Amino acid sequence: MLVGILVLVALGMGVLQLWGGAGPAKQNLTVMIPDGASLSRAATELEKAGAIGSARQFLVLAKLLGSKDAIKAGEYRVPAHLSQSDILKMMQGGRTLQRFVTIPEGTPSILVYETLMKAPQLTGEIQVPVEGTVLPDSYAYNRGDTRQSVLDRMQKAMANYLAKAWEARKPGIAVNDPRDALTLASIVEKETGKPEERRTVAAVYSNRLRQNMMLQADPTFIYPITKGKPLGRRPLLSEVHAKNAYNTYEKTGLPIGPITNPGRASIDAVLDPATSSALYFVADGTGGHVFADTLEQHNANVQKWYAIRRARGEM
Repeated sequence: MLVGILVLVALGMGVLQLWGGAGPAKQNLTVMIPDGASLSRAATELEKAGAIGSARQFLVLAKLLGSKDAIKAGEYRVPAHLSQSDILKMMQGGRTLQRFVTIPEGTPSILVYETLMKAPQLTGEIQVPVEGTVLPDSYAYNRGDTRQSVLDRMQKAMANYLAKAWEARKPGIAVNDPRDALTLASIVEKETGKPEERRTVAAVYSNRLRQNMMLQADPTFIYPITKGKPLGRRPLLSEVHAKNAYNTYEKTGLPIGPITNPGRASIDAVLDPATSSALYFVADGTGGHVFADTLEQHNANVQKWYAIRRARGEM
């Protein structure tokens, strides 16, 4: 009897080892479980991929030792040597392989479109989204998701964030509604890459709006030419003075709409600008800007910037 018990114990230990021990995969694998697949079909796909040694054995052990929860379809990343037990739990939990598409702050909508069209394993067509409607961020997706579904999430994220930020806006700001805030934020986004400057840049443009001064923001005359992509050359004088709904060198007030998709920080800066009387700014040679309250101060700063550029051989 003792021998029989020992044999049973050994068999039990062997079964548990088969179920919970290291699997046969020598490297990370990707396995696609199609919609509506049964556990039997999933086992077949796992065996084909090399994640398990035997589909029949997997099914038997799953019925004996696994839970009865349903598995979920999707693309799974199976780490090397993952046990059969953990593979089943992964499929029952729907822990599918997630891919990410990243939209950096200040990405214009034409590049959002191109990024989504190039994203691997997404399906379907989309139109170029309306400028300013996408919130820059990283978005997870699964294989087979539609591009439109991902774009919808990007646009919903922007709508939600803008609404929440508008409700928390500082009293007395220069913009009258969320749309104008988004438009001004898009200019701030394009004018500085330094986080610590955003609120001061927002203050400059807010001050100009209040005084009915032209904003004279370079990105606004470039946008109609490239739709937000880099110009890649020096602008022509005719482009600087082109009369259109965007060019703030030829019109007072804001452009007709956003010139890029601004990030959260630029939206926040416009809705809570720094306390400043500055009306001008120019590059300082370090990647940032120097600010001025008067035209006289600004012209002196511009000459300093020109001197820096001449020393670099840029002029």
